Amino acid sequence: MADPGGVILDRLFSVILSRRGHDPDESYVAQQFKSGTSRIAQKVGEEAIETVLAALGNDNNELISESADLLFHLMVLWADKGLAPSDIYAELSRREGISGLDAKKAGKG
Repeated sequence: MADPGGVILDRLFSVILSRRGHDPDESYVAQQFKSGTSRIAQKVGEEAIETVLAALGNDNNELISESADLLFHLMVLWADKGLAPSDIYAELSRREGISGLDAKKAGKG
């Protein structure tokens, strides 16, 4: 495992936050923030679809690439909404040990 513990995700999120307020002509992330939540969310949806298509195409290299794009754009959305990876980590931790089937039956999944 090249990056145990999601350290790269935390570093990437820091870079995303640092680009807020930068010149949109010089920063893709700044362009995303300037475009607003609706556009950022739409981009997450586009990347999710591309990830699914890559998985169905049985090309693991493409799936890796699209998964990275999806995670990146999802983190831009989190930053836009005032969330941090630690918020998501905490929710995942809360769910640890809870059966997905039980959560679904309870209307939580």
